[in-house]
Amino acid sequence: MNKFLFTASFLLLVSFSVTGQEWLTNFEHAKKMADEQDRPIVLVFQGSDWCAPCIKLDREIWSTDIFKVYAKDHFVMLQADFPKKKKNTLPTELQDRNNLLAETYNSQGIFPFVVVLDSKGTILGKTGYLKTTPQEYINHLESFNR
Repeated sequence: MNKFLFTASFLLLVSFSVTGQEWLTNFEHAKKMADEQDRPIVLVFQGSDWCAPCIKLDREIWSTDIFKVYAKDHFVMLQADFPKKKKNTLPTELQDRNNLLAETYNSQGIFPFVVVLDSKGTILGKTGYLKTTPQEYINHLESFNR
């Protein structure tokens, strides 16, 4: 019985540590966190319900345990989603914030588009979907922050 409880506790602890990555949707909050934690902001423009490369980037990079664990302690993750399906319509306030981010950082409307920023909102680098491993993508994002 004790072995079962230990195993169950361990699995619960591991699942909490793996899901530690938090996606923010408020740019001002992201800048404040980035400043307080001395981390870059990874701003991701995506079309979560229509953009095939966005969905692949989520599945192959953002949703992996390797990326989640690393991002939790190294990045402030900020998401600007632009869904098209009516059932996924964002609240007006959030859509307005995403539109403002797009005007500032993604005026060409590229999806997916990843912008690495400092805590003041200055662009450090830009990228998108890359067919690579999570660790290589992490290295790519970190290369903008050197």
